[in-house]
Amino acid sequence: QVQLVESGGGQVQAGGSLRLSCAVSGRIFSSHAIGWFRQALGKENLREYVGTITWSGGKAYYSDSVKGRFTISKDSAKNTVYLQMNSLKVEDTAVYYCAARDRGVTVDSNLYDSWGKGTQVTVSS
Repeated sequence: QVQLVESGGGQVQAGGSLRLSCAVSGRIFSSHAIGWFRQALGKENLREYVGTITWSGGKAYYSDSVKGRFTISKDSAKNTVYLQMNSLKVEDTAVYYCAARDRGVTVDSNLYDSWGKGTQVTVSS
């Protein structure tokens, strides 16, 4: 089992930046991928895919809505995955979650096995 804890959320003005962290612990394998998802208020049934990074190799993938603005990276020594968010928009406001999957990359939130509790990001105009 993998445990994940997000941190780094907060409030920022549009155009600003934030960096989220996802501390990963437990039984993590080279086949794992760590994904970032977000859930906006009023969209409780939709966890929108943000991006994923492979645990082995650190290859990152992004949704079209964040590509060019967000960057996912990882620090293997710290077992931590980061989501650097630049040029934030009001529509980026959401609770951000990281999740783990031991069978590679997918955009489908239903196929991730372990989830953190989320961290709130609020972007004001």
